This record gives sequence, C-alpha cells and structure tokens, in this order.
Amino acid sequence: MHFILSGLSLVLIDLLLAGDNALVIAMAVRSLPKRERRIGIAGGAAGAVVLRIGLTAVAMRLLTIEYVQMVGGIFVLWIALKVLTDASDPPDATPAPTRFWQAIGYIMFADVTMSMDNIIAIAGQAKGNTWLIVFGLGLSIPFVVVSSNLLANLMDRYPAIIYMGAGILGWVGGGMIMSDHFVVRTLHPSETAEYIVQGVLVVAIVITGRIMCRRAGAQAAE
Repeated sequence: MHFILSGLSLVLIDLLLAGDNALVIAMAVRSLPKRERRIGIAGGAAGAVVLRIGLTAVAMRLLTIEYVQMVGGIFVLWIALKVLTDASDPPDATPAPTRFWQAIGYIMFADVTMSMDNIIAIAGQAKGNTWLIVFGLGLSIPFVVVSSNLLANLMDRYPAIIYMGAGILGWVGGGMIMSDHFVVRTLHPSETAEYIVQGVLVVAIVITGRIMCRRAGAQAAE
C-alpha cells in the first residue's frame, strides 16, 4: 500500500508539472495524420519516460551543466515556430513517414529538457527507489497521451489555440534559457528581467510565426 500511494504521488507530481510537456507533445504531432497521432504520442512519451528514469539519478548534476537548458529552450522555441509555419496546411497533407519519426524525436528531446524540475521532484519523492520511479512515470503515460491527443484535436478545430500554444512555448523556452547555469552565472538576471525576456519571446514567436505562415500560404496559392 505504501508503494502504491508513493507511486500515485509521483503521478500527481508529474501531472502537475507536465502541462507544458503535454502542450509541446501536442504541437509536435499536429503535422501527423490523425490515425498516427496516438502512436506518435505514446511512442514519444514512452521513450521520454525511459530517458527520465535514466536521468533521475543524475538530475541535480544535469541542472548545473552549462547550456543544457539553453539548448532545450531554443529547441522549444523552434518547435513553436515550426508548428506555426505548418498551421496553414491541414495535418493530413503532410508526408507521414519522416514526420512520424521526427515527431517522436522532438517529443523525447523536448520532454526531457523541459522536465528537469519534474525529474528532481520525482527523485526526491522516490528516495532512490528505482522501481517506484518506474511505476510512477509509467502510470503517467496514459494521462499524457490523453491530454496531448485532446490538445492536438482542439488545435484542428480551433486554429487560434495553435497561436496560444506557441506563445506559451515561447514563455517556457524563455524561462529555460534564462535559468540556464551559464546565463545565471554570466548575466545574473533579475526576476523582472526574466519576465521581460519571456514576454518579448512570446510576442516575437507569435508575430514571426504569423508572418511565416502568411508567406507559406501565399506561396501555396501561387
């Protein structure tokens, strides 16, 4: 019973901290045909969980490595822009085979680099019990799959959500960059400076993505 309760607490921690992860997963698979989204989400989430399990033991060390969070933040910003440029195309129009494996790779890399806080919280709760970590993270996969599928379907019905999601990813990516060990050590940014950078990135991502989307639409019309 103690094992089960501890495992459920890990699931709760993971879900509370993984809202942005579900969003980036949904945006990464939006370019896939609907029938392949669940496979892509499940495969990417499962691979990310395996990586999280392996990284939990060294989570604290990872946070001190310079450029790790910066690279992850830049990658998240790139995903946001990429999804916006594809927003004018229906998902089923995108070639599936290469995009399928690309989406899984995006999910795994983005999820792990965005989940350092999750990993630390889970490592602290599990207290070194590997089986408990496996149980908790494994049980969280269905929740992530369902929420990511829901977000991806909502983006199809309401395209404005794509821009909202891209803005959120801009905020998340900016936060990751500003909290990188190199940036903190070199620039010593204040909390206000972090908010300003994140806000600027939100606006820049949405405006740039909108411009690129219009150009892509104009080229397709021609």
